[in-house]
Amino acid sequence: MERKIIKAIQVLRIQFYAVWMLPILLVLLYETDILPVGLYADAPQTQFILENIGILLTIISVPLALKLFSTVLKKRIDNVSFPVALMQYKIWSGVRLGILGLVILYNIIIYYFTLNNIGGLCALIGLTASLFCYPNEKRLRQELQITNDEE
Repeated sequence: MERKIIKAIQVLRIQFYAVWMLPILLVLLYETDILPVGLYADAPQTQFILENIGILLTIISVPLALKLFSTVLKKRIDNVSFPVALMQYKIWSGVRLGILGLVILYNIIIYYFTLNNIGGLCALIGLTASLFCYPNEKRLRQELQITNDEE
């Protein structure tokens, strides 16, 4: 059981670091002019639409990602055996990070397409929210209600 927990934490950390590395890679691609910058800088109507979509995605996704996990944890994961609970915990943690990752990537793209700070601020909100999803063994044991001496 301990090996499964450690393996699950490793998988979750890889997912977490990917959510941080992909935006960094995207920013590097934009900053080195590999990807085009300012495509919609001269189109105020398009900017308005894209930025509002980014704002709405952020407003909806951040609470959804954080609250959805606790709801799923109570309704689905608490009622099953340990191996199934651990597998579902990994899946739903990945879903939560995926939601935040998509919001972050979309807003970074919007930031560079429109050259307006709104996308960057929304991306920072998503990155900040992802810090609440950092996986560690203590949290996993607490959320799955596992004691250290249990085998």
